[in-house]
Amino acid sequence: MDNQLEKLSYAQQQRLAYIDFKLYFTGSVTRSEIVQHFKLGVSAATRDINLYKEHAPKNMAYNNTQKKYFLTNSFKPLFTHDAKRTLVKLAHQISDGFDAIGDVEFPVEQPSQLNVPDINVIAKLTQAMINCKAVSVIYTSLSSGSGARELVPHTIVDNGLRWHVRAYDRKSNAFRDFVLTRLAKVTVINNEPEVNEIKVQDEQWNTIMPLEIVPHPKNVEYPTAIKMDYGMENGVLKLDVRAAMAGYLLRRWNVDCSESASLSGAEYQLYLQNNQTLHSTEGLAIAPGC
Repeated sequence: MDNQLEKLSYAQQQRLAYIDFKLYFTGSVTRSEIVQHFKLGVSAATRDINLYKEHAPKNMAYNNTQKKYFLTNSFKPLFTHDAKRTLVKLAHQISDGFDAIGDVEFPVEQPSQLNVPDINVIAKLTQAMINCKAVSVIYTSLSSGSGARELVPHTIVDNGLRWHVRAYDRKSNAFRDFVLTRLAKVTVINNEPEVNEIKVQDEQWNTIMPLEIVPHPKNVEYPTAIKMDYGMENGVLKLDVRAAMAGYLLRRWNVDCSESASLSGAEYQLYLQNNQTLHSTEGLAIAPGC
């Protein structure tokens, strides 16, 4: 967003973002769509269209016959539309730049979520994190079943398969990950965390690891296809990830982390060429080949 747009009110930015989004992803926008979407008068919608044209005069052209504004060949987005977030918006039928409910059915689908965390659990955790408090919970683990714990949570994370919370566990005296759907009876504790329990002390969370991912040297016959899939530059996808998250990423994308690229099978299309960086990282048993 340029400096001139930042001077506009939030409501104006939202309406211009809607026009920008509609042009970019549907190819057109109408005055009546703006009126209906934002519950405006016709004159107000006209002002928004004119304001958009002031900031991006070459982005759209009006067709008198169809009563629509169409994007032009010289269209350049007025707002930044992040690819990942935009795909999520399209999949959920959200049709403007600021997450308002959409009015266009986009042909984009997402895989079904197999588990959905309890919204009350999420609320208690965010309350604790924002106000720097601990929580008492009943947590059910695969290894020890259900039991009471006190946690000091600092971040809720989507690891690609399910949601978990990163927290200091007063039972094990260590920072760990806890699956949200296994938490029950969450209560905010009205006491301050100790210095060793706060986010800045979570070494694995604060350590950034460089990963160098390449097409698998043994399992892929045409590596160019893999390079295109992942936008590799000079044959390498370079990522900086938190050490606490590295194992999840490597497992999700079936990245062979063995020292000699020894994992076979069509699912292993990627290889971690700098696998030596994993040696000092905890919790990587879930990474393929570790």
